Amino acid sequence: MLIVGALLNIVGLGIFCWALFALATHALPVFIGMTVGIYSFQAGAGPFGAIVVGFVTAGFTLVVGQHAFSVARSLIVRLAIGLLFAVPAAYAGYDVTLALAHLGISEEWWQESFAVLGAIAVGSIAWARVSTQTDPALRPGTALSPMQPPNGARTTGG
Repeated sequence: MLIVGALLNIVGLGIFCWALFALATHALPVFIGMTVGIYSFQAGAGPFGAIVVGFVTAGFTLVVGQHAFSVARSLIVRLAIGLLFAVPAAYAGYDVTLALAHLGISEEWWQESFAVLGAIAVGSIAWARVSTQTDPALRPGTALSPMQPPNGARTTGG
């Protein structure tokens, strides 16, 4: 029974850390979803309606951000959209890592070091998720076509 308890404790801690990491990397959509959900609850939507509105708003924020990143051609606009997602994620990663470091590390210098590394890791992963989950959109008037050999090149058929 003791072994089963220890194994379930490890599994529970792993799930908790995964959930914290997932929430930290999606800090902007979570924050916007929570804000809209709380506002809709205060406006009279009820608990179930507020939860649904919050989830829909968070998903919409994530999809719109990824689409805007893929459509934007300007490097400055892409940088701004990426930073909108990465900076809150880095801040949340810093806070979560610092809180977890307080549990197991006694030196304050090491706690801060791990918190900064956590912020860098979470912010980088949030940036990567925004930028790599989207395919670059085609410009208007362009279409996908099969690869054509360069002018003057011969194919195997002659």
